[in-house]
Amino acid sequence: MKLTILTLLIFSFFPMLTAQDWRQASSKELGALIPARAPVEKERIETEFRTASGVTNGKGKFIAGVVMITAGYAADGKYAQFFITQVGIKIGDLSLTPGEYVFGHKRIDDDTMEVKFYEAPTGKYLGAVKAIKQTKPGPIRSLLITPPNGDKGTILIGRFSMDYKLDK
Repeated sequence: MKLTILTLLIFSFFPMLTAQDWRQASSKELGALIPARAPVEKERIETEFRTASGVTNGKGKFIAGVVMITAGYAADGKYAQFFITQVGIKIGDLSLTPGEYVFGHKRIDDDTMEVKFYEAPTGKYLGAVKAIKQTKPGPIRSLLITPPNGDKGTILIGRFSMDYKLDK
């Protein structure tokens, strides 16, 4: 009986234990993951590494992104960030399988921004999600991906945020 109860307790806490493995990726880890020139459609667009952000599960899987320098490229105005996920995630109603993506954003009003996602290799439009303005004081970063708490994390673009959820 005690063994059965102990086993049930361990398995009921298992999802929390695996989510706690996620942490902020180090600069060295991001340097090995983020390309100096992102392959987007038929172009290789320079990335601005100092804006790179990402998380890792410590077992070789990452969710990361970086700002691209798009001036002079066909992408200018369409998308500005390169995004890599090595695990399935869901952002709003948009499901992303492991792969490389790009996204761009446009303000809808003072409190909302529309973020459009595309496949990086093909430029195929995948869908849009809304990012909401955050009012918490603190530093503003071009891009910040936070580790998931449980199975949910946040992607911040400046003061605007959108939540993501790990696919199980």
